[in-house]
Amino acid sequence: MSTRLGLRVALLMTVPPLLWAGNAVLGRVLVGEVPPLTLNALRWGIAGLLLLPLGWRVLRAPGELLRRWKHLLLLGTLGVGMFNAFQYLALVSSTPINVTLIAAGMPVWMIVVGALKYDVQPGGRQIGGAALSLAGVALVIARGDPAALVRIQFVSGDLYVLVASIGWAFYSWMLARPPAHLRGAAQPRVTDRPGGPGRPWDWSETLLVQVLFGLVFASSAAGVEQWQGAAPIPWSPSVIAALLYVGLGPALIAYRCWGEGVRRAGPAAAAFFGNLTPVFTAVLSAALLGEGPEVYHGLAFALIVAGIGVSSGPARRSLP
Repeated sequence: MSTRLGLRVALLMTVPPLLWAGNAVLGRVLVGEVPPLTLNALRWGIAGLLLLPLGWRVLRAPGELLRRWKHLLLLGTLGVGMFNAFQYLALVSSTPINVTLIAAGMPVWMIVVGALKYDVQPGGRQIGGAALSLAGVALVIARGDPAALVRIQFVSGDLYVLVASIGWAFYSWMLARPPAHLRGAAQPRVTDRPGGPGRPWDWSETLLVQVLFGLVFASSAAGVEQWQGAAPIPWSPSVIAALLYVGLGPALIAYRCWGEGVRRAGPAAAAFFGNLTPVFTAVLSAALLGEGPEVYHGLAFALIVAGIGVSSGPARRSLP
């Protein structure tokens, strides 16, 4: 599937990177106050509570969930449970700019997953663009010294982001290419009133299901973190406000926009919009944390933008 990006779709897909930039900066601010895995569980617990008034009807038919639990558990774990947990873990040892720039290599993983699992083969322009994006990511990992790549030792934050990015690529493709039991006449349905006609899940019901299954992983990981002796949270108005932000903006609003963007433009196109996150992060980090970008951050972003430009040409077979 391919689509022509209009202004409305472009604006729609600009919202998630802006909100995710704020999430990265706040995640850094909360280091030492809220343990990272606990932060992830609280974030999605808040998002789930906010979604309940909109999507509660999906809970009327638990059989629809149980019949699809394996797929839904994997979808929720990749998109809700794992991705953000690993990002918050990365922010303990890395800066928001580094984390978001490494995550900007997402188009590479989108192409790899699409080719290996969904038989969507990229053309030369897509491969060239992905290579440029990957070069930008490598520059960040090397901290601006390309020669250091031969002796590079990954810090834990770098590895967490790489794993999270690969998981997010699988999640995005799963949204774009749902299995047969989530498409057409076989897709799950709900009723707006008892005995009324059935209809497919809307966006709030779909996201609520992902959150509920994702909380299985998120709450379990937070429980292990607390069991291992995580420091108690120093509750304050600022901490509560930060939790409300990450639960409403980067979770609820951003995921809604991302899902719609993937549906309209496909995961590959959406991934390139995700590369706006480092720009927004650099601005917010400089304003709020005093962590301005280094020269190599600018060079890395230039490579990533070049990758977007190269990849925007037609493929041998259009990516969805």
